[in-house]
Amino acid sequence: MSGQVMFIEDDEALRFATVQALELAGLSVRAFAGAEAALAALPADFDGVIVSDIRMPRIDGLQLLARLRAIDADLPVILVTGHGDVPMAVAALRDGAFDFLTKPFATDHLVATIGRALERRALVIENRRLRAALDAGDDHPLIGDSAAIVRLRATIARLAAADLDVLVEGETGTGKELAAVLLHRLGPRRGRPFVAVDCSALGEEGAADLFGHAADSVAHTRLSRTGAIAASSGGTLLLDAVDALSPAIQAALTRVIEEREVQPIGAERAEAVQLRVVATSRDDLAQAVAAGQFRADLYHRLAMTRIALPPLREREHDRLLLFVAFVDQAREALARPDYAIGEAERQHVLSHGWPGNVRELRNYAYACVLAAEDRPDSAPQDLPSQVAEFETRVIVDALRASGGNVVRAVELLGVPRKTLYYKLARYGIDPDAFRRA
Repeated sequence: MSGQVMFIEDDEALRFATVQALELAGLSVRAFAGAEAALAALPADFDGVIVSDIRMPRIDGLQLLARLRAIDADLPVILVTGHGDVPMAVAALRDGAFDFLTKPFATDHLVATIGRALERRALVIENRRLRAALDAGDDHPLIGDSAAIVRLRATIARLAAADLDVLVEGETGTGKELAAVLLHRLGPRRGRPFVAVDCSALGEEGAADLFGHAADSVAHTRLSRTGAIAASSGGTLLLDAVDALSPAIQAALTRVIEEREVQPIGAERAEAVQLRVVATSRDDLAQAVAAGQFRADLYHRLAMTRIALPPLREREHDRLLLFVAFVDQAREALARPDYAIGEAERQHVLSHGWPGNVRELRNYAYACVLAAEDRPDSAPQDLPSQVAEFETRVIVDALRASGGNVVRAVELLGVPRKTLYYKLARYGIDPDAFRRA
């Protein structure tokens, strides 16, 4: 067990015998005859445990507990008491003591209690280290200090300034859309429109959404329409899930990117556009070209520069950092500031494969905070109510991120469309309320 034990006992014989027993159990122990000396020797951010007798002269164990709680409310304090002081020790537990033992105590019982306290203290220290690392960062939305993320941040900054078309590839949930947004915000076009197109939602009839149309050229409307390409002129056009485009739209888009001009459906002539394209693809587009599933000429125009986002399983050192950041977001969003990350959650973060990548990790963080014990002023919820509350929040987040686009929300959530429609009806959620004007 790592971490030190500060043992405070005014009875010299008991102090000597207990220190010997703890050292034989492999613990590092510093012994003190009184609370004053222990407080003077307490280092900043002490990574160990305090074990103290209650009945001592000048500063007793309860007074010591109060002082230690004022220094660090998370510092584990184990109190040792005689049988007659048990009610006093129980009250101390309510005041924040980690545990108490009655004299005479078995050494193995004390060692086991210290072991649990050291485990909790190590977790508190680790959480503080992670939060300090977050606070010391540059507030970059791409959180992490792994080599892959450091390189990715540098690459995005360089390409944003270069104002080139970029192909962003990576598994679902790795943050491709975030990378696209950063390419826009960090570049010279940040003051111009950022227009996102969900290519998976564009069928053969969706060409007008992309290219626009002239008046009286499309059924059911006499008005002209500006397409997403023209609307993004001077800014950035995000083609999200570009690998989902139909062959016909791929052909028309190839000419647009090559000529930097777009001809709306039914228009007599093309109009020039100041185009910058950022395309994302979940699959390897080069392999799709080789398989005949994507046009080679369009691929080579889109892939002027390429960025590959690493999956979370390859970012071992970033997982806890990301989890702490998401937990902090969840605590604020769900008004549960008292939630603390436990060892079980920490081990799950480190051992799970995260096939859904960063998005799955974020959902797990919110689920942990939601599943935590309710605050004292809240009525307890049963499991179905907690699940419904969590599902409602996740669905609302997906609809907000997709601008009310149900097809895009289905992709974000990773559920069948039928399932999403069922839950929308069950929870009374209207996707139209999230559509962007």
